[in-house]
Formats: sequence, structure tokens, C-alpha cells
Amino acid sequence: MIENFKNIEYLKFGNERQKNAFSEIKKYKILDKLKKYNPILVGTIPIGIDLPESDLDIICECQNHSEFSAYLSENFSDKMEFKLYSIKQNGIKSTIAEFKTDNFLFDIFGQNIPTQKQNAYRHMIIENRILNEKGSKFKQRVKELKSKGIKTEPAFAKLLGLEGDPFAELLKLENKYYRKHRE
Repeated sequence: MIENFKNIEYLKFGNERQKNAFSEIKKYKILDKLKKYNPILVGTIPIGIDLPESDLDIICECQNHSEFSAYLSENFSDKMEFKLYSIKQNGIKSTIAEFKTDNFLFDIFGQNIPTQKQNAYRHMIIENRILNEKGSKFKQRVKELKSKGIKTEPAFAKLLGLEGDPFAELLKLENKYYRKHRE
């Protein structure tokens, strides 16, 4: 089971899409360029529940959104379909850059929160532990729901019988899965 998602070396030993993601991230030096922002690749590709159209999501910790925006523009605006914008997500300002490389769409996401405490990372860790506990049939069912247009967290919530906001309900499982895998 992968526990250290901060080092993308695990992708080299994964499925074809994970290997391609590793190559693309290295080719364009994405994580090297983002190093000062403590980047972590999150989402469905690291845990192997991606679809062909899934993008590469990289979260970053940025103290200053203006500086982060300027840095993203300076380093990635030459990429295809580059977009840069800010939104509020759960009341937290987020700066996002989107662009395409040869084989992937990238979303670089910055918040003034340490990356390991951001919800995207926390969700991925919980989902990874659930997938490891529930096995390949559960994983296949998640991918089937996703292929029907259901987002990742709602797919997990549906299969686990969670009611309410799927994003919040998954976070409630954090202590259960963290404690279980620390023992």
C-alpha cells in the first residue's frame, strides 16, 4: 500500500497511465518548478481509479496568492490552453492554473493550507485506504460509477452507504482509517 504520496516514484511501478503521468511530470519538470510550494499529486490517477479523461491534480501551499499566480504564469503560461483563476472553495481562497501537455490536462491548485491538510489530499488518503481494505471488486465498482458521470467522492459515498455531503462524510472516516492503519 502506498503511504508516501509526496514522492511520485511509486508511479513508475503502476499501471500504464501512472507510468505515463510520471514521465509527463518529469519531462516538464512540473514538481521541480513547484517545489517551494510543497506540491503533492492527488486525485484519481495516484490511486488507480482514473478514467481516460482524468487530469493530473497537483495541490500546493501558497501563502501569497498574488505571488503564486505570478509564479504559475511565469512557469506554465507557455503550455497549451493555459488558464489562471481564483475561487473560494468552502470559504477558502484557491488559486488554480490549468494547462495541457502532450498527454494530460494539469490542474495546479494552491491554498494557504499545508498540502497534507488540504481536503484533496485527505480525501485521496482515505479513498486509498478504503480501496486497499475493500479490494478490486470495490475499485471496479467505483470506476463504473465514475464512468457514468458520478464524481469520485459521491461514488465512494454511494458504495459505502454514506448519507449527506459525500465530501464531509468521507472526512468523517479519516480517524477510523488513520487509526486502523497506524496500528
